[in-house]
Amino acid sequence: MPELPEVETVRRGLSPIMEGAHFARVELRRPDLRFPFPENFAERLTGARVDALGRRGKYLVASLSTGEHLIMHLGMSGRFTIKAGAEPARDSGVNPNHDHVVFHMRDAGLARVTFNDPRRFGFMDLSGPDRLETSRHFAGMGPEPLGNEFSAETLNAALRGRKAPIKAALLDQRVIAGLGNIYVCEALYRARLSPRRQAATVPGMRGERLHQAIVKVLREAIEAGGSSLRDFAATDGALGYFQHRFDVYDREGRACRRCGGDISRFIQSGRSTFFCGGCQR
Repeated sequence: MPELPEVETVRRGLSPIMEGAHFARVELRRPDLRFPFPENFAERLTGARVDALGRRGKYLVASLSTGEHLIMHLGMSGRFTIKAGAEPARDSGVNPNHDHVVFHMRDAGLARVTFNDPRRFGFMDLSGPDRLETSRHFAGMGPEPLGNEFSAETLNAALRGRKAPIKAALLDQRVIAGLGNIYVCEALYRARLSPRRQAATVPGMRGERLHQAIVKVLREAIEAGGSSLRDFAATDGALGYFQHRFDVYDREGRACRRCGGDISRFIQSGRSTFFCGGCQR
């Protein structure tokens, strides 16, 4: 599933086309994705202007002139593509059989934003005015790791008293928004922390190292356009490149770049965890 850097990469690709533009028409090619579309979804969007396109955790959030918010999640295989000009029947350039939603935008010329999702684990929703942060998607969600509200102090406070392993704690979206398996593995490696370490033992100097590692790895991944392992691509079809810089993720049996030991993998909370037992304690 795309994590924060991949979703931010998509947001940056969509922003120049969608921000300030109106939905001239919204085309739904099926009644649902992971969930059914909200009632009168296309009608509620048609004619609305996108005042801002933001991101919250792993979600894209478009603030609309109607006061509503369009919430979009890529799921496992969702992808947005952009085409200029008048519309052909099927136009994402990926697999047209999976083009499920087309936003026909107008203002700075005409453009079509197509959502393609072979597995249909993505979804779209609408949130009413002033109900965004209390919606079922965001209620209780933790701070943005690249925002001003995320600091070593807030991280330490969130981890104190937690008996869960530190990796499980970091994957909890109530602790930090947007982190997933890839970047948690990478951040723990950089902070020299074992994914098995109890979260309650991290606050203090370890927490400061971890905070720095999380921020740095996310920023580097965004600069690289995210990580393309299976389905992810940016809005222009470009693949991310951060996977070429992984220190531990998907490197089982290869040498640690820091200590020379072997990278190991084990299953933790149903997911593959990659780490170096030689230098992560």
